[in-house]
Amino acid sequence: MASNARKLIPSDPERVMVIRSVTPDIKTFSTPFLRFGRIAIGGRGTAVRLQSGNTAVFSPVALTPTVKEEMHALGPAKYLVALDAEHHIFLEEWSKAYPDARVVGPETLPGLRDKQGYGKIAQDKWVLLKAKDADAKTLSVDAEFDAEFDLEYAHGHGNKEVVVNHRKSGTLIEADLLFNLPATEQMSKSGLSPTGGLLTKLMVWLNNSNGEALSQRRFLWYGAAQDKKSFNPAMARIASWNFDRIIPCHGDVIETGGKRIFEKVMEWHIQAARKST
Repeated sequence: MASNARKLIPSDPERVMVIRSVTPDIKTFSTPFLRFGRIAIGGRGTAVRLQSGNTAVFSPVALTPTVKEEMHALGPAKYLVALDAEHHIFLEEWSKAYPDARVVGPETLPGLRDKQGYGKIAQDKWVLLKAKDADAKTLSVDAEFDAEFDLEYAHGHGNKEVVVNHRKSGTLIEADLLFNLPATEQMSKSGLSPTGGLLTKLMVWLNNSNGEALSQRRFLWYGAAQDKKSFNPAMARIASWNFDRIIPCHGDVIETGGKRIFEKVMEWHIQAARKST
């Protein structure tokens, strides 16, 4: 782990992590996380048991003794997925614990990890998602993964977002594409308020899904969506998927009505994509 990452994560993740079964096949591992060491946005890893008995782990969190026990019960990790250029802090730790697992992420991630001082992951373990494949709608990990998940790589987002939909449960799993702040569950064992402090209050105002979610729409349209030519059609493709639940990395899980919320937050991008076709 890069030394600067240690400032952002809990010193004792075992004590403050909230582990929950969302469905019989999906577990979430929710932890406190302070962006820039000050803004309470929470963090979350998600493990999904596949029909084969293997699991896919998205945005892995600290591999604590309890997490290891939960993974033993759920099934061996075959896929470790970094959902964007930010959610990869614990990839090396998990890759060592599950040496047969494939490591999936944006094509830019290995170079970024090198620059940031993270340990190397063997080249033959990587499945790198490429912008050209996303635009051509030919993204693939392998037959087992593809049979269970819809997959999109929104490389037009500044953080290079990887988004999946677990078809069996209708669950969209994503990182920084859509926030659902405040991070109530994630901060619940930390002793810190999910809405306390000026910067956190501002972040919650910007990135919640309440009402018309205008602040989050503007945050995406004018900021995060850096290349709308590719981002807009990616959002339209996600909107065509069949899902009801959203598991974000930041903020509470949206247990139902997630498709409607996604379409609301991404409305401008979806409309722009349709107009361009």
